[in-house]
Amino acid sequence: MPNIRPLPPNLQEIAKKQLNEDPKRIDSDLAHLRDWLSKQPHLKARTDDQFLTAFLRGCKFSLERTKEKLDFYYTSRTALKEFFTDRDPMKPEIQKFLDLGVMLPLPEPDELGRRILIFRSGRYDPNEFNTSDICKVNFMLMDYMLMNDDCYNTAGVVSIGDMKDATMAHAAQMSPTLIKQTMKCSQDGYPFRIKKLLYINVPQFFETVFNLFKSFAKDKLQKRMCVYAGMNSLYQDIPQKLLPNEYGGEAGSFEELSKDFKKQMESFRDWFIEDEKYGADESKRPGKPKSYEDLFGVEGSFRKLTVD
Repeated sequence: MPNIRPLPPNLQEIAKKQLNEDPKRIDSDLAHLRDWLSKQPHLKARTDDQFLTAFLRGCKFSLERTKEKLDFYYTSRTALKEFFTDRDPMKPEIQKFLDLGVMLPLPEPDELGRRILIFRSGRYDPNEFNTSDICKVNFMLMDYMLMNDDCYNTAGVVSIGDMKDATMAHAAQMSPTLIKQTMKCSQDGYPFRIKKLLYINVPQFFETVFNLFKSFAKDKLQKRMCVYAGMNSLYQDIPQKLLPNEYGGEAGSFEELSKDFKKQMESFRDWFIEDEKYGADESKRPGKPKSYEDLFGVEGSFRKLTVD
């Protein structure tokens, strides 16, 4: 038997019907992936059952798609070292960012079993945090969920981007290059099913940023992105009681949710530190090594976003 967390009945049903999961086949699929990884001289990858099963589920148990995603997961980590190194959650700057509660998973999934995430972009001071630190914590959150949250890996995720208190300085940090890097990493390197991207409290000047995100999103994801005028619209998508107290819900206050999530990230400290030994060595890749341009395209002449 594979060494993975047993799924509750509702998620097991989703895994079977939507992800083509067959418990009798998981062992042989895992063995196939481990054998394939052992023959990739350029990859140093995790091979534990829980990690590989998350990728199989995210790729609907297509072995070829799983291999492509695993390769990109590790290749992009090496290409974007500033996002994936020094990820000790006890580092002062990461502690400070976690205290702000910028990124928070809510405790209860929705009625479809999907995890709800809130990103509060206006919570941090753009003069104090650089974009690498922000992206670093974002990918730490994704790795934590990848390893620990079966709702996230099976039913998918609904993300709420709350732009309250976001300023022109926040918008100016979001360069086209950065947006492309994060979107490509998230979509091609992580095995997640993003079911909806909902935005609230969006200032007018953020339209440029929103359109850039949309331009780098795959067609399916573009159709799942939506800007809401107010909370009542949000309640039509997400039951009100599942939301934080400040949104009129019953999930607890932002302060409580922030403290709880910070503890969860700290409890995963050993994993984050150990994770730095994994990655890709392009000098050992069979055939042609992959360059930054192969992964993310050629840099345009623009470096900074102009916001009218």
